[in-house]
This record gives sequence, structure tokens and C-alpha cells, in this order.
Amino acid sequence: MDLDGSLVTILLIAVVAIIALSVFFSFFPLMLWISALASGVRIGIITLVAMRLRRVTPSRIVNPLIKATKAGLGLNINQLESHYLAGGNVDRVVNALIAAQRANIPLEFERAAAIDLAGRDVLQAVQMSVNPRVIETPVVAAVARDGIEVKVKARVTVRANIDRLVGGAGEETIIARVGEGIVTTVGSSNSHKDVLENPDLISRTVLAKGLDAGTAFEILSIDIADVDVGKNIGAYLQTEQAEADKRIAQAKAEERRAMAVAQEQEMKARVVEMRARVVESESQVPLAMAEALRSGQLGVMDYMNLKNLEADTQMRGSIGKMGDNTGNPGDNPNNNK
Repeated sequence: MDLDGSLVTILLIAVVAIIALSVFFSFFPLMLWISALASGVRIGIITLVAMRLRRVTPSRIVNPLIKATKAGLGLNINQLESHYLAGGNVDRVVNALIAAQRANIPLEFERAAAIDLAGRDVLQAVQMSVNPRVIETPVVAAVARDGIEVKVKARVTVRANIDRLVGGAGEETIIARVGEGIVTTVGSSNSHKDVLENPDLISRTVLAKGLDAGTAFEILSIDIADVDVGKNIGAYLQTEQAEADKRIAQAKAEERRAMAVAQEQEMKARVVEMRARVVESESQVPLAMAEALRSGQLGVMDYMNLKNLEADTQMRGSIGKMGDNTGNPGDNPNNNK
């Protein structure tokens, strides 16, 4: 029983010791402190414990500080810790400062930290300052004065301007300005042949406009990668205009035709109305004659003479119609045989 109690006691002591060591090394990063001392970075163990209390991971401060000290940057732990607490990437800022020092690019820690906090990759910016980047624009369609469409694709070589990284415009602005310059240059050309013969005219004109003003880049060169001839926009627009004019003329003609048809129908209605009035007036004649006979203003012999006159008029009309239907003998083609 005593042996079993001794084993349990030893196990409990071992567990308590392991927990105590874990808590100790979690608050006292001894190995990190030894690594810093071995690298020539003077930092107290109490400072590392205070970082733990401030919810700062000591390794994310000490390891970049070791790199900065070895590179001779002269940074202190308060600068790195304040940048870490502000939400910055300490390791990336230190790498950017080391790269800038190797490339003889003047870059202070405060500016590098501001660039990093602004959301830009400061290390990539330093790399772009050493190794310029090529931005390829999409195909830009422009129309020359002769109405021919020209499609241009350009490659813009840019270098990061560290002084304008904070508040400077990005690549989209560069692409938009280059496209605007291409459209302006092609549009001011008298003929598309001028653009095809001298594509370097576009790059020279666009480059002279200072398109990198207010951006985070410095334009080194603008090279025309491809120039193609597109549609005849002038002829297309003239065709569309002619088609539109034709449709307008057709609409006006249809309007005049509809008005003529309506007027014709109106005249037919008026003719029918006039005929109705004539029939109405003719129906009053027998009544007037009867009233004249009744009142004695018209005699029987007068009435008979009127009837004879009407019969004679009808006979003459019938004879005239027969003559018109028969025609002259010389007018008949069968009589020329």
C-alpha cells in the first residue's frame, strides 16, 4: 500500500510540474529570449512577459527585430510592437526595409508602416521599384477621322513610386488613362493609315500627357503591342442614317396615303349625301305638280306637253348612248381589212 501511494504521489508531482512548466514557458518565452540574446538583441524577459499580458505574440516581434538588427536597420522593439498593435504586418515591413536598404532606396520605417497600414503590400512595392512591372491593357477601339475603326493593345511598363503609395491611384487608373490617350490620339488622326504606318505616334503622344500624375506608379514606357483595323464605322453610321431616313419617309408616305384614303371615303360619303338630297328634291316634284294642278296654276295641256318633252329627251338620250356604243366605222379595227 505504501508503494502504491508513493507512485501516485510521484505521478501527481510530475503532472503538477509539467503544468507549472507549461504555464511558465507560456508566459516566459525562455528559448526566444535566449535566441534574441544570441543574435545580439538586448531584450529583457520581463518585456516578453509584458507582451503576453498585452496580448502580443512575442515571436512576431522578436524574430523581425532579430532580422532588422542583423541588417543594421536600427529599429527598436517599441516601433515594431506599436505597428503590430495597430494591425500591421511587422515581418513584411521589416523585409521591405531590408530590401530597400539593399537596393539603395530611401525608405523610413514610419513611411513603410503607413503604407502597410493603408492596405498596400510594401514589400511588393519595393520589389516593383527594383523590377518594373508590365501592365497589359485590354483592346481599345478608337475611330479615326476617316471613319475606320482601329483596335489597339498596349503594354505599359510602370515602376512603383513609394512616395505616392499612400493616397495614390492604382493600376485601374493607369489602364483607364492609357485607353483615353489612345482614343484621343487615334481620333485626332486624319486616316487610319497614319496610325498603321506610325504606331509609335500613339505611345509618344500618350506618354507625353503625364498619365502617372496622382498615381502610385511611374510610367517608364508605353509600347504598342498590336494594331488591327476594325469596322468602317463611318459607312455603318451613314447606312444607319439612310435606313432611318427611309423609314421616316415611308412613315410620312403612309401618313399621306392614309389621309388620301380618308379624304376619298369622305368624298364618297358626301356624294351619297348629295344623291340623297337629289332624290329628296325629286320626290317633291310630283307633289308640287299635283298641287299646281289642284290649284289651277298648271293646266292639263301644259302637263301633257311636259310629259312629251320628257319622253323626247329620254329618246334623244337613248339614241345618243347607242351612237356612243357603236362608234364611228373608221374607228373599228376590223374595218381596215
